[in-house]
Amino acid sequence: MAEKLSALTASDFKQYHRDLKQRPDADVISRAVMTNGVNAAATDPAAKVRLHREFSVELDTGTVTNQKQSGRCWEFSLLNTLRHRFEQTHHVKNFELSQNYLFFWDRVERANMFYQQILATADKGPNDREVAFYLKMAGGDGGQWPMVAALVEKYGVMPAYAMPETYNTDHTNAFASTLALKMRRDAVILRDLVHEGASADQLDEKRRQMVGEVYRMAAYSFGEPPTTFDLEYRDNDKKWHRQADVTPTDFFKQEFDVDLEDYVVVTNSPDKPLNELYRLASQENIAGGKQIQFLNVDMDVLKKTAIAQLQDGETVWFGNDVLQQMSREQGFLDAKLYRRAELFGIDLTLNKAQRFAYHEAEVTHAMTLTGVNLVDGTPNRWKVENSWGEKNGEKGYFVMTDDWMDQFVYEVVVHKKYLTAEQRAILAHQPVELAPWDPLM
Repeated sequence: MAEKLSALTASDFKQYHRDLKQRPDADVISRAVMTNGVNAAATDPAAKVRLHREFSVELDTGTVTNQKQSGRCWEFSLLNTLRHRFEQTHHVKNFELSQNYLFFWDRVERANMFYQQILATADKGPNDREVAFYLKMAGGDGGQWPMVAALVEKYGVMPAYAMPETYNTDHTNAFASTLALKMRRDAVILRDLVHEGASADQLDEKRRQMVGEVYRMAAYSFGEPPTTFDLEYRDNDKKWHRQADVTPTDFFKQEFDVDLEDYVVVTNSPDKPLNELYRLASQENIAGGKQIQFLNVDMDVLKKTAIAQLQDGETVWFGNDVLQQMSREQGFLDAKLYRRAELFGIDLTLNKAQRFAYHEAEVTHAMTLTGVNLVDGTPNRWKVENSWGEKNGEKGYFVMTDDWMDQFVYEVVVHKKYLTAEQRAILAHQPVELAPWDPLM
């Protein structure tokens, strides 16, 4: 039998009032917070000293990209690491790859996966937690590194000029909400067909028809992807280069000295056992494509591999919770940037494992590490390339303290050569399946 709930009383409120008035600084803090807002009143001015923009290891990466009003950071960040490689090997500046091209294919491929997930769970009610998760995520444009890696492996890449951004890729909300509505309606139809005893062939035909409709929506909104393009660019020595009728897959294979299968997502999710391999099958976007796998390790291992890759001249994709302790205007990421606990006289302490377990931690963004400052081999700040355009931070670049990385960075993507032999051996293990709603989603 449930316990009787306790109601707040007038006596409680009188005590709360007395407690407030006994604080000698209450009026001063109240004026500061009400006039300036919580963050401004809580800002630590010493953050500017900690976030000094000089780095002992710093890669030359040129101008930043801009995802605008879309959730495609995961895609932008991987394409940034690829374009940096192309710029180095081909001696060219600011060569941008088409984000629209891969986004088109992600919309189509992810719809195909959604329909199959709906069919696979048709025996469960719509309020089942797994079914509800799929329905909630319908039409969303967030993602993981392995998802964009899978797209690159299947479809290749092309220069941004070959399939430029459209209004709908720069502002994805209207398309996403329309697609979500369609997918949920399609879920009703597919589940009804299953319950009516439709054959496997009938269900497959209906699924393919629905995917075709998504293809049409994407073509209307983003343009239909070209099958070939002319590669044209001028290098740093002013030499002109041109190659006609290049396919996106050939472009990636021939011009990018990289095998994405050599890279691994290294995570620090201390709510789970460390030195284990995990899989998030619910988020995979291509049937038969790259699996979403995480090697969960201690934070020191994560940072060590990231530093090693930077020292070798290669930028690093990383997933994080950018909404925590961040100044967008200044481009600051500092775990002590806003001292809200001190402002309100409360304890806001949660360790990383507790934040994961109690829904405070979430991977909300992906960016690119392009530098680090080492003092006697130990990092104290990191240089970050964001995809929010040049008006944020210092021409689009952010600076991150090492304690922000400890608290709010959850994954990096590094070449497996930076792992130990023991860590590489874990990659051969059968991965532990994560729930679809795990915070690493």
